[in-house]
Amino acid sequence: MRFLERQATVAAAGFSRWMVPPAAIAVHMCIGQVYGFSVFNLPLTRLLGVTRSVPGSDWELPQVMWIYSIALFILGISAAVFGKWVERSGPRKAMLASAACFCGGLLVSAFGVHRHQLWIVYLGYGVLGGVGLGLGYIAPVSTLMKWFPDRPGMATGMAIMGFGGGALIGAPLGVHLMERFRTPTSTGVALTLVTMACLYGVSMLFGAWIVRVPPEGWRPAGWTPAPGGQSEAMNLRVTADEAIRTPQFWLLWVVLCMNVSAGIGILGQASPMVQDLFGVSAAIGGGFAGLLSLSNLAGRFLWSSVSDVLGRPTVYAIYFLLGAVLYCLIPQTQRWGSQTLFVVVTVAIISMYGGGFATIPAYLRDLFGTHQVGAIHGRLITAWSVAALVGPTTITYLSTSAKARGVPPAEAYTGTLYLMAALLGIGFVANALVARSLARSRRAQRVP
Repeated sequence: MRFLERQATVAAAGFSRWMVPPAAIAVHMCIGQVYGFSVFNLPLTRLLGVTRSVPGSDWELPQVMWIYSIALFILGISAAVFGKWVERSGPRKAMLASAACFCGGLLVSAFGVHRHQLWIVYLGYGVLGGVGLGLGYIAPVSTLMKWFPDRPGMATGMAIMGFGGGALIGAPLGVHLMERFRTPTSTGVALTLVTMACLYGVSMLFGAWIVRVPPEGWRPAGWTPAPGGQSEAMNLRVTADEAIRTPQFWLLWVVLCMNVSAGIGILGQASPMVQDLFGVSAAIGGGFAGLLSLSNLAGRFLWSSVSDVLGRPTVYAIYFLLGAVLYCLIPQTQRWGSQTLFVVVTVAIISMYGGGFATIPAYLRDLFGTHQVGAIHGRLITAWSVAALVGPTTITYLSTSAKARGVPPAEAYTGTLYLMAALLGIGFVANALVARSLARSRRAQRVP
């Protein structure tokens, strides 16, 4: 088993650091399927009725939404718990463990769907799959930041854009496979999950095979850190235990939690939401989920790269201010009947949501250095766990309650969208406090 040890993944002389991004993307594109889970929402509520839900027998939508929320909640918890283990063991062992848990979770979920036992699906996709999500999420991020100290924002964007783009493949693939496996007595969900587990397993094992870590003290040829700037942060050696005792860590926790709570609600309900707002088909709903995934992917690379130029605090200020305005605009797009404007607005929102995810590791690196950035990042992702409960469940329960009161489906999301805009306002304040602290710290570093 020496092949799995960290020492076996140390790159030999002449290894190109550009081989690492494909390894990261091979894993993240698979576990990012969680963002396309909304295509399973309605079929999971029709397992017995097939073409319609059977009241009292089929699962209800709020129950199904908990699968998605549990998976993201466990993602954050597992990243926090296993963050130090990932740093010690290296990315290859972590990626292999991620593949085993995530793909195993899909298989367990398929069994739960076959037996129509929701608790088995919670355990499979939610708990076991969630552990796979956490391990597979932080290992590539930490590795790429070590390979790209000269461009940390771009590096985290490369690592995390694959996760954001997971639904670009996962959502249409799920719809296609369910149509292929559908019969008069089955929605095809179980066989779809089994097939996806096999396909994703191959890709994730490929990523684990090619990944490498740089030798101790390695730096890009011809590059030296600029004094007093973001590059100098690589000299910091703050541990995860030290980081969580600082106010900056917890302010960033609020920043991430608010950003994710707002964005994840739309992603988790993308397919049903566009069907309710504009009366489109399930196939178009699946395509819309895939489009949002593309925006999520592009935003992670674009915005995180921009943060290397503008700085992390400035980019987050843009996320929160512009995002709040766009959330308030969504209900108006439905009143105008403009599907095009709705798509443009939601694509912009999700690009900034993805950008927030990709920028946060570089933000942590600016504050605490790269010494244990993977472990620190893992603990910060507990904010994602909380957001996974707040965002999707808020939109699902409030919209379901509104429909039960007789509110037309097209208007059932209005109140929750305004609430999401308010959450972004809280994030803006927290980010401003971090920015002031970071600026004060840099001024102190320049004092002789």
